Amino acid sequence: MQNRLHFKRCSNVTEQKKLLFKALEEEQNTTGYYGLPSQNIDELLAYANGFEDNIKNIVVLGIGGSSLGAKAIYEFLKPVKKPSRKLFFFESTDPINIMEILSKIALDKAHFLVISKSGGTVETISIFKYLYAQQSSASSYTFISDENSNLDKFAQEIGSKIFYLPSNVGGRFSVLSVVGLLPLVLCGVDIKSLLKGASLVKESFFNDGYLKETLLDKAIFYGKYHTTYNINCLFAYSETLRYFSEWYVQLWGESLGKRQQNSAFHVGVTPIGLIGPKDQHSFLQLLSEGTRDKSVTFIKIKEFHNELSIPNSKLPHLESLNMLNGITFHDLITMQSDSVIEALLKEGEIPLDEIVIEQVDEQSIGELIYYYELLTSLVGRLINVNTYDQPGVEAGKIILKNKLLQRLKND
Repeated sequence: MQNRLHFKRCSNVTEQKKLLFKALEEEQNTTGYYGLPSQNIDELLAYANGFEDNIKNIVVLGIGGSSLGAKAIYEFLKPVKKPSRKLFFFESTDPINIMEILSKIALDKAHFLVISKSGGTVETISIFKYLYAQQSSASSYTFISDENSNLDKFAQEIGSKIFYLPSNVGGRFSVLSVVGLLPLVLCGVDIKSLLKGASLVKESFFNDGYLKETLLDKAIFYGKYHTTYNINCLFAYSETLRYFSEWYVQLWGESLGKRQQNSAFHVGVTPIGLIGPKDQHSFLQLLSEGTRDKSVTFIKIKEFHNELSIPNSKLPHLESLNMLNGITFHDLITMQSDSVIEALLKEGEIPLDEIVIEQVDEQSIGELIYYYELLTSLVGRLINVNTYDQPGVEAGKIILKNKLLQRLKND
């Protein structure tokens, strides 16, 4: 992947870069996601190889970090690489959504992955209870949780397979762990190539490769101007990246929206996911002439490997668009993104950068995911927050459980 910055790099930051880089080097010893690219995946591959052929659907019961990453990768690859099994996600307690998904799944041809770090996730366990009442065969379920959690104890009691989460890996950073790798490998995704992509980015950053200076420059700019440009827009020019944008929104929002450590100040960079060229006809106007509080990252695909072309046809009254004749849609969407970048650069005062990934495959999405995880860690350091906790989310969970307990008492 390539990353081109279209904003002025901060000056006199050599020492800051050294300290920031050293901080991430040290953080590798305590934060688990850094080591995921080099993990041993033999058990996952063996488990997938031994899976029954009659299972046609893999169903994930999880929310947030337990589902968004795998969904992003699956949906990115699905248009160009037919999955060996269909992958479904129960992510909501919306009864309409639950019934819609169930209408697409034959329970006797489905295998369910129940993912909850603590075993106490209300959304996940509520849906599991509903499904388990209909399909109670232990062989229909695989559980992913912390060792000795209540969910682990339940899985062992009924005799289901259990995989344990690696230590010190938070949910939104867990896509390259068993949380994401297991559902993906069961659907035919090449998880070796996925991890190879992540490894390439990791090696480039930590071994003085081409991405090190770019990532440091970008993070330092975001850190320095996080109150000026407090909104970050990800403008992805491919529909295949729609769910990657959702994953990015959680990663960025839940990691960086915090009260500063040792401070009473509240900070954060609001993430917005956009898809081009569709959002050129909605959000672009705000970017172009709205308040100068937004930075924008464009993501483009270098090779679509699809030469679908516009026919050389002349339509009456539409002669002005004969300029489209013979152009591939690949070239057209690239020209659209380049034109928007050029237009925004002319406006000035809008920090822009471009990420170009090679093609739609496992290695490319692995690179992109690990790149954003590193960037999040860097920016979190610079704005002085704990990147890996989520007290605001936990507060809501506590209130909900208290309401449920009160309801139980009243009944």
